[in-house]
Amino acid sequence: MLGFSLPSMILMGGIMLASWLVSSRLKSKFEHYSKLHLQNGMSGAEIAEKMLADNGIRDVRVISTPGRLTDHYNPADKTVNLSEAVYNQRNAAAAAVAAHECGHAVQHAVGYEWLTMRSKLVPVVNVASTYMQWILLAGIVMLKTFPGLLLVGIIIFAATTLFSIVTLPVEYDASNRALAWLENKRMLTPQEQAGAKDSLKWAARTYVVAALGSIATLLYYISIYMGGRRD
Repeated sequence: MLGFSLPSMILMGGIMLASWLVSSRLKSKFEHYSKLHLQNGMSGAEIAEKMLADNGIRDVRVISTPGRLTDHYNPADKTVNLSEAVYNQRNAAAAAVAAHECGHAVQHAVGYEWLTMRSKLVPVVNVASTYMQWILLAGIVMLKTFPGLLLVGIIIFAATTLFSIVTLPVEYDASNRALAWLENKRMLTPQEQAGAKDSLKWAARTYVVAALGSIATLLYYISIYMGGRRD
């Protein structure tokens, strides 16, 4: 009933493998560059605070948040949230992450359109993630009797797919802003700058894989719906 064709299984398996490989590579890169200590002696928190100040942003706080890879910018309360390791450590990986999250704060301050669009999608995605899987499952089970339910699930899933696609330019732009600032202000040595660039490159690839996975999954559900209509 779920329509697991060989091509769809190969595609989903390939995306899962790519996701695992990119995540593993990202982890190894951050571990490697965490050993590349900054000659300027600045912590991730200090890097973040200076980048905000250099961009004239005075109303954003830099705070420490528990966990690993939990770094994010919250436009609702204007906080740059750095994981404990990034907040305290003084290495190329911490500098890259701290500057990247401040890149989002700069986007917010200048009204970067892709960030604005993504922020508007957040409430929709939050609601969708709560009910989406149940609607899709029920829609597949009831495909013959109530095909409209699966269509509703597909529309909801499409919203999350759109979110993952919109995320791509947001993340790449934040990294570009971060790297440009680090270089222009000569915050890092050439070796440290190369490490920061490599770290952010692999971090961005996780979003690419996630977007591709979401698109492939959306097409899979659409194929089930279209197949049910033809039967």
